[in-house]
Amino acid sequence: MKTTPFTDIHIALGAKMADFAGFNMPIQYPTGINQEHMIVREGVGVFDVSHMGEFWVKGEKALDFLQYITTNDVSKLEAGKAQYTCFPNGKGGIVDDLIIYKYSTTKYLLVVNAGNIDKDWAWVNEHNTFGVQLENASDRYGQLAVQGPKATEMLQLLTDADLSAIPYYAFREWSFAGVQGVILSNTGYTGAGGFELYFPKEHSKQIWDALFEVGKDFGLAPIGLGARDSLRLEKWYCLYGHDIDDTTSPLEAGLGWITKFDAKDFIDKEYLLQQKAEGVKRKLVHFECQERAIPRCGYELCDAEGNTIGNVTSGIMLPTTKVGIGMGYVQTAFAKKEHIIYVKIREKLIPAKIV
Repeated sequence: MKTTPFTDIHIALGAKMADFAGFNMPIQYPTGINQEHMIVREGVGVFDVSHMGEFWVKGEKALDFLQYITTNDVSKLEAGKAQYTCFPNGKGGIVDDLIIYKYSTTKYLLVVNAGNIDKDWAWVNEHNTFGVQLENASDRYGQLAVQGPKATEMLQLLTDADLSAIPYYAFREWSFAGVQGVILSNTGYTGAGGFELYFPKEHSKQIWDALFEVGKDFGLAPIGLGARDSLRLEKWYCLYGHDIDDTTSPLEAGLGWITKFDAKDFIDKEYLLQQKAEGVKRKLVHFECQERAIPRCGYELCDAEGNTIGNVTSGIMLPTTKVGIGMGYVQTAFAKKEHIIYVKIREKLIPAKIV
């Protein structure tokens, strides 16, 4: 397995480690997933997300290239802003979801999912008919996500950049904890607020130590990928490989808001326009179990008669409310808010309300 600059630290802290996207990653610490979830919701926690991928796109045709290979309208981005988008795969599915950071009209940073780095790198190179300069910088960066309602106040102690002046989905490159050129990004995948920090990996320990020094007064704790999953699911954020993949279209997944048909031509535009006109046959829904149960990935979703209408793609027992929640694809006729569907668990039908 690959390692991150923080792998030895996680092991020393007693983290339960496991293979995630080919990396040896902390799933949880001795505090446990439920407690880690609440730390982020109520205070501040730090996630090692150094396994994510970073690609630079540079050149006179950088904007044209990104407009073609992504669904969102990159021309709307201002310098210093970020945008959530996806790569359509030419067959109606999704290669990956990603964030684009705009430095200028000739310089962009793409942040992609760890499990898709090689696939994405091959994809952008295959479609680089625009003569742009591409660089896979994934091995050069460390990344930490500092998340929670106390995150900004704590981070402000380590930089003279005015973090309160950086809006949501915006970023600055600034000095942080004595390290120059750190990307301070007001983004994250927890729904709890905070920043994601990108830095040359040789400075990783310096930044980690600085965070935990100032974090003493804020109750800062390291958080594993288990709580990262429960936090993103509580916020209904999609996870690639579960809720979206090469077989799911952006329209089926409820990502029509990042699919800008009127703004440009892009891969799969005609296919997705036809799908929009005809209507999708299935939709991704969010649901809450009406009885105590955990709706695990792969479980069947059924109608009242027990007929299969779809399947669960993500599911947990929510630490905050102790309610089983999940996401899954169902036939469009059943994808209505407040509608009751059923999760099939060991031959028993558990009612769940679409929310």
